[in-house]
Parts: sequence; structure tokens; C-alpha cells
Amino acid sequence: MSRNALNPDEAASSGATSEALAQRFRDVRLTSELLSSRLENEDFGLQSMPDTSPPKWHLAHTTWFFETFVLATALRSYTPFNEQFGFLFNSYYNSVGGAHPRPQRGLLSRPTVAEVFRYRGHVDALISDLLHGGGLSERELATIEVGLHHEQQHQELLLTDIKHAFSLNPLRPPYVDSRSPVERFVAPELTWCSHVGGLVEVGHNGHGFGFDNEFPRHHVQLEPFELASRLTTNGEYLAFIEDGGYSRPELWLSDGWALLNEQRWETPLYWEKLDGQWYAFTLWGLRPLDPAAPVCHVSYYEADAFASWAGARLPREAEWEIAASSATVEGTFVESGSFHPLPLRSDAAGNAQMFGDVWEWTSSAYAPYPGFRTLSGSLGEYNGKFMCNQMVLRGGSCATSRLHIRGSYRNFWHPHTRFQFSGIRLARGLEPVENAPVSSPELRLTDFEPESGSFLADVLSGLSKPRKSLPTQYLYDEEGSRLFDEICELPEYYPTRTELGIMDARAGEMADAIGSDALVVEYGSGSSTKTRLLLEALDTPVAYVPVDISKEHLMRSARTLAARFETLEVLPVCADFTVAFDVPEPKRSPKRRIVYFPGSTIGNFEPDGAVALLRTMAREAGPGGGLLIGVDLRKQASVLEAAYDDAQGVTAAFNLNLLTRANRELGANFDVSAFKHRAPYDEQAGRIEMLLVSQVAQVVSIGDHRFHFEAGEEIHTEYSHKYTVEAFAALAAQAGFRPVQVWTDNHALFSVHYLELA
Repeated sequence: MSRNALNPDEAASSGATSEALAQRFRDVRLTSELLSSRLENEDFGLQSMPDTSPPKWHLAHTTWFFETFVLATALRSYTPFNEQFGFLFNSYYNSVGGAHPRPQRGLLSRPTVAEVFRYRGHVDALISDLLHGGGLSERELATIEVGLHHEQQHQELLLTDIKHAFSLNPLRPPYVDSRSPVERFVAPELTWCSHVGGLVEVGHNGHGFGFDNEFPRHHVQLEPFELASRLTTNGEYLAFIEDGGYSRPELWLSDGWALLNEQRWETPLYWEKLDGQWYAFTLWGLRPLDPAAPVCHVSYYEADAFASWAGARLPREAEWEIAASSATVEGTFVESGSFHPLPLRSDAAGNAQMFGDVWEWTSSAYAPYPGFRTLSGSLGEYNGKFMCNQMVLRGGSCATSRLHIRGSYRNFWHPHTRFQFSGIRLARGLEPVENAPVSSPELRLTDFEPESGSFLADVLSGLSKPRKSLPTQYLYDEEGSRLFDEICELPEYYPTRTELGIMDARAGEMADAIGSDALVVEYGSGSSTKTRLLLEALDTPVAYVPVDISKEHLMRSARTLAARFETLEVLPVCADFTVAFDVPEPKRSPKRRIVYFPGSTIGNFEPDGAVALLRTMAREAGPGGGLLIGVDLRKQASVLEAAYDDAQGVTAAFNLNLLTRANRELGANFDVSAFKHRAPYDEQAGRIEMLLVSQVAQVVSIGDHRFHFEAGEEIHTEYSHKYTVEAFAALAAQAGFRPVQVWTDNHALFSVHYLELA
């Protein structure tokens, strides 16, 4: 279990209602009992080593949590079910009393399993009454939510502890009894997925539940790096063993080598060789080792030694989190019922298996984030005091609930731990070019000093129109940009990760279509993450010209790419790409000019404006030139509206932040709470409309100007047009482009078009 702090004042609550928590409380408590129901009652006291606990204790401890931290505070006259249970089922909370020694939990023949279930029934009934009766404070609701996440951690421990105990039984009893054949796959070839690094932001984004060790969100400087496209497999780890991996001290950290010899490690935990064939003990019993499945039950020391043998290293936790930010939280979780990591199917692309299957060791010691404070109160004991001598793992495992994991989640264990479902993903650095200052020829900046416009004039003009509007570009102040980065990480927001997946899988085909010796001009370059995939695939590109209105951001990404591509001439241009600008001439003449416009920004323009921009791109590309552009596709309204009005409310916060900015910078008096974000899909026009809707009749003042709003009146902030492949080709034809090739994802959510000028 990742022993995270359980302090509702410091953890981020999802803001769930009493009704929602009541349903979740029933579901989580039932899951714990279902996981235990596979055992005979006499097995509930089993314990295999000091680090584990018997199933009966897990059930009682999670019940004690709700009794101690909810009932005892919410019900002033509450009498504990059994006064002795506080000592028996406390874990680490010294401030609420003593605790029975952990190594002796397996000796607790009393209370019986039946009495533990009576205890659970008693506490569950009272919690349910409190939730349905209403009147609980926000703190009490938050404590219940913390308790549910705490119980999901113990559900995972329940499985790992049972597995370890059963593995020591000579009969090798299965937890799940099944003779069904295991479907086999051949692991896809391991490739490397590059990440540009730079100044990144990591940690919990503040939306939805989070433990305190995920806070505060903060910046980290990362050098360019690569992560393995998938997890390390049993077959690959077996090659390490057969190459003498456990007998070569040069591969091992000193403490790991000493432990290896002391405990005589020769394989991962649960591996054994019978009659010349390798087997692994699983919750399904002893099974032949699947060479394509992810290796698991390895310690940090073993993971680090394997990485050294493979000529790589383990990822830093910030590297892992940034790579996972574009991945969907999907994988082999406990809900799948597999209870074991599964092989990756060969059709996966990009950084696959980021979530589920196995916890991934990182090279990061478990330490507080900058700005973290030791918590006060009994529930605060559970975290700060453990930030020593442990290593961070990320991503969840086949024993983790899908509802429990997120990209910022930090698990942690001592480096010798092996009984958890822990595995390996390799990483390696991309060495930057030394001494590559901004003034070098490869980074010759062309600065057109683009004007940002008058915020006040544009706001007054927009609010004076018959249909009130606010200009889209003002959504992206510092807070707006931060919120948009969070939007790109949301499970509902498919465009970013889908386009990255297309680029990762098809960049080679795009490069073939473009040809060799091309000059690439990127409009609105941003972080240039997708561009890196393209540049890696292109044959001898002549130069790269990133164009962006933000000089600081432009130069940061330009430096990163100059470091990554030593022979590439990088010519940053600070300009507004909607206004005419000149592209600097590279040292070497290109065979073709290519304009690259990733993302779905073309959809923010009305069709006439989109055609005008495409004509600007055509002039830039010149005769025989090309355009590589990302285009969001038409799809079900429910998918689109979820992407632009997410369940966590991040997009709403992003849109409403425009009013907060007007209050701050213009002295406006918008009551932000009196507006609501909406993002309906107009099927006929094929576009999402971002709106701010006044909930009441009101008057807003900006200086001497007064603007009247009726209840239900809208402020339009942004369009996002969606196209069919054919409709966009017709639009581009008006600017002189002809389609050459189109790439989409398997679900036809997004498209990348390559077009050329006649």
C-alpha cells in the first residue's frame, strides 16, 4: 500500500455529494468483501511475513478507520463497537493510541471472522445513515472520501498479501480456480519514445481527489529523455538472468548486491524452474512463465540492475508523469479480474502500458515536493514521516482499482520490496549539444514584436455586440495556459493524445510523403512535442522554423530542439502567424517548404477565416510546397461535449478564468459564480461553441461602461469546428491545396492531413 497521508484538510476532495459518496461507500466496502469471499474462513488469519497482514486484519482495520475518524467525531455520543479493537486494528496512528505489533497480526485468532463482519455491518449501517441523513460537514464528507481511497489501497494489499501467503504453501493453492487456457501474444518490438523535456509542471492539478504527497503542483526542469514504449517482459528479464545478471556485481548497487547474497536471490519472486521449464506462481496457481507478459515482483535493486545491463536507466518520476500526461488511464486493473499483468497487444503505439499491469519503479527517492508541509492532526501522521529511505513507483497494477489511480499518484516502497506487483520501464537520456546559446547560428531569432492587442478595447467591443463575445486569444493568460495544459491530460479530452498517437505511429509515412531536404515552418509551435516526432522521421531536413507569439516559450522549445538535433538549423520567429511575416533563409536551400500546423487550431477559425489562413500558408509554402495539418473530425455530440465540458470542471474553470482576468486586469466586476460554462455541439454547423451563460439578470461594470445581462444570456468565447475528411479537403482546395494523404486513429476521432500545392 502506498501509505499516503489521510488528512482531508490537505488532500484534494472531489467535492462529491453525500448521495454519491453513499453509493461509492457501498461499492468499495462490497468489493473488499468480495475479494475476501474467495477464502475459507479459517484462512482469514494467514500471514506470511512481517510486511504483510492477514485478510481479516485488513477488513477490520478499514472498518476501524471509519469508526475512529468519522463516527467518533460525527456522533458525539458514539460508543465503540469494542473498546479493544482500537488497539488491535490501529496501524500507524500513534496520536490515537497504541497498536498491536504488525509482525504478530497473524496470531490474532480472536476476534473471529464472523465477529469482524458483524463489526463491519455495525459501522456500515451508521455511516450509511449519516450519508443519507445529510448534515455532514465538508470535512466529514472529505474524511469519508479519504477513507474510501484508503480502503482501495487495502484491497490491493489484500491480494498481494494473500498471494505471498499462498506461495509459501507446498500445495500452491490458487486464489482463483480456473483451468481456462491463457491467450498468448508475442510482445511487440521495444522502441523508444522521445520527450523534449524543458521546464514542466508536475503534481496534482487540484481537480478531483488527491493525497497530500501529490501536492503542491510545481515546476521541474527536465533534460530531453526517452522512455521505452512498453514494460520490460519476462522474456527480456530471463535474458538478463541467463547472462549472469544475478552474479555480476558491476551491475548492482552496493546495498542490492549485499541483499542479493544475503537472501540468495536468483530470480524475481515467485519464479521457479521445474523439469527445465520456467514457471511463476500467480493468483491462479502455478503457471508456465509467459515470456511476453511484463516482468513483476522485482525489487528496486533488481530493476536498477536490469536497467544497467540493458544500457539504460530507470525513469525519474517527473519524466514518467510527463510521459503519462498524454496517455489514457486504461490498462489491466483489478476490475479486469485477471489478477496478473497481461502482455501488450502488438497494435499499441506510443508509451503503452503506462497504467495498470505493474507498478513501475522510478529512480526518484520518495521525498516531499517543494512547498510540502508536514501535516498536523491524527490523519496527518500517515505520510510525512515515511519520506525517507523509500523509492517512488508510478502507474498502478493489476491489483489496483481503476477508480483509484491517476497520473500524479505516488506510490512508495522500500527498495528491497518484492511482494508487490512491481515491474520495469526503461529510460535513457538524450544528451544535449554542449554550449548551444540563443545567439548561435542555429537559433538566429527573427523578432517581429507581435502586438497582443488591447484587452480593454477588445472586451468592450465584444460585449457591445448584439451577441456578446470575448476574444478567444485572451483565454490564455498564465492561469489559462496552466488550465489548458490540465485539459490536455483529461480522460475526456482526446485530441492531444490521439494526435500524438497518430504522429508516433505514422511519422515515418508522413516523412516519406514530404521527402528529403525540406524546410519545416511550424505555426504556433508551442512546446514542439509533435514536431520532434516529425523531425526525427524526416530525411535530412534543411531547417526548422518555429513561429510563436510568446518569445520566452518559443526560445525555450527552440533550445530544446537545437540540443536534440545537432545538425539541424533552427530559426525561431516571434510573430503572430495570422499576420504576414517573413521566414528567414536557411544556409542550405530546401527542396520543398512545408508548413506544419498540429493540434486542431484550424477549427477555432470560422470557415472564411480558415480559408484566409490556409491561403497565407499556401503563400509561405510556395509552388510545390506542402501543408501537414491536424484536423479534428466530426463525431458523436456526446463525445465532443464531454471533451469540452469535462466531469472535473477543468474546462469550465478555463473558460471562467477569462472573467477573472477581466476583473483583475480591467477592474471589471464580473460575479464569476453567476456565470456557468456551457459547450454545446451545433450539429448543423459542425462546431462546439464555448459559452459563458449568465445565471441571473445582472449588470457588469467595466470602468464607466455598463453591460446588462438577462438570465440565460450568453457570452461566446470560442468556436471549435469539426470536419469530415472530405469537407476539410474541400476547404483546403479553396486555398489551392490538393490532398495527398490522410492519417486517422483507429476510432476516427482525429486526422492528420498532408496536402500539396499544384
